[in-house]
Amino acid sequence: MISSRTPVTFDDALPGQADVVIVGGGIAGTATAYFLAGWGLDVVLCEKGRIAGEQSSRNWGWIRQQGRDAAELPIMMESNRIWRGLAKETGEADLGFTECGCLSLAEDEETLAKLERWHEIAREHQLDTRMLSASEAVGAADGLAGRWLGGMLTPSDGRAEPFVAVPALARAARRKGVRIIERCAVRLVETRAGAVSAAITERGRVEVPLVLLAGGAWSTYFAENLGIDLPQLMVRSTVARTAPAPERLRANTSLPGLALRRRADGGYTVTANDLAEHFVSRKSFRHFRKFLKLLKVSAKDVRLRWGPPAGYPGAWGGARRWGGDEPSPFEAMRVLDPEPSGVVRARVEARLPARAPWLKDVPLAEIWAGMIDVTPDAVPYLCEVPRTPGLFVATGLSGHGFGIGPGVGRVMADLVRDRSIGHDLTRFRFERFHDGSEIVPGPY
Repeated sequence: MISSRTPVTFDDALPGQADVVIVGGGIAGTATAYFLAGWGLDVVLCEKGRIAGEQSSRNWGWIRQQGRDAAELPIMMESNRIWRGLAKETGEADLGFTECGCLSLAEDEETLAKLERWHEIAREHQLDTRMLSASEAVGAADGLAGRWLGGMLTPSDGRAEPFVAVPALARAARRKGVRIIERCAVRLVETRAGAVSAAITERGRVEVPLVLLAGGAWSTYFAENLGIDLPQLMVRSTVARTAPAPERLRANTSLPGLALRRRADGGYTVTANDLAEHFVSRKSFRHFRKFLKLLKVSAKDVRLRWGPPAGYPGAWGGARRWGGDEPSPFEAMRVLDPEPSGVVRARVEARLPARAPWLKDVPLAEIWAGMIDVTPDAVPYLCEVPRTPGLFVATGLSGHGFGIGPGVGRVMADLVRDRSIGHDLTRFRFERFHDGSEIVPGPY
């Protein structure tokens, strides 16, 4: 697991000027840097802690098209195509994509109906998703215990190992000329005549006309310091891995109360997929109404925890404003490394042997947690900030970011470079939570 104890790998010199500065070294920021450098731009990627130190290395590792918001799906389908060629293109074996499929199983009519509704979206995009009959679901489940009414399978979906893949992409970006600097927080962005003019980091100033904010759970607080309201809340997600075990289930599989996928090390990544834990902050109160619809349609057990721990984004009493010449909260907490949820651990330990009998004697080797950046509709911001030309945002990936990351990088590189793109980004615009638009939650 990547943490603040992980040795610094990227420590390039900070230049006095550049074409683009990227704030945040997760999958979105790293992929955008990779594609921008491919077009010859001078790119600086600043990461306050470690590349992929937070949610980008702590996720499930699924590269799934299945179940995506309809507006996300074209970008995700492009991302799937990019993943397939990255290892060869970059020479980084750690970027290896394994096609294994994604399988969703239903034990009740309501869940089956949801799958059928999403299958219509897949058909519109000519995706290879197909519905499974009860008998087909039993065969696809391959030993999982349950009374399956049916299911849905997307054979072209896949998996990769997040904690090795994102640093590998960063190495590839560096070879293309990106300067990557770990332990270098961007404190703020300066403007001149309303447009971006510089990025102020803890190591100095970079004159730059274009900045991409890709700071994950920290993004809303970075934006607030600039006087920008970016609705986003933080949810803890807990995941575990088993010791090596026989391969019985090839597809990434989601079933009631459990999700699991095969790992390259011979174990399984597992989680209870029915719990969302939110640490209540002042933004929880500020944005409560915006999140109401998402709460109503969420299939998850939402649990509130009072106050993020000291130093976390939104912690009570934490700094709300800071200047370029003073330490920021990003320097005080280099890597978010939350304690795993005891509730999730208990659910996994009870459900895994019951649902996957061949794993009943296989111990959990590790359990960890990360903080997911969630928007009121559970789809990301992929946009330029209105009234601040040159400031772009790729955040709020809402727990869906790893698989779609390379596609997001391609889209944002297009957008940053010349504002022309091959996808409709209306769904992802900044102003949708401020202009009276109806909030329509996507899948979460």
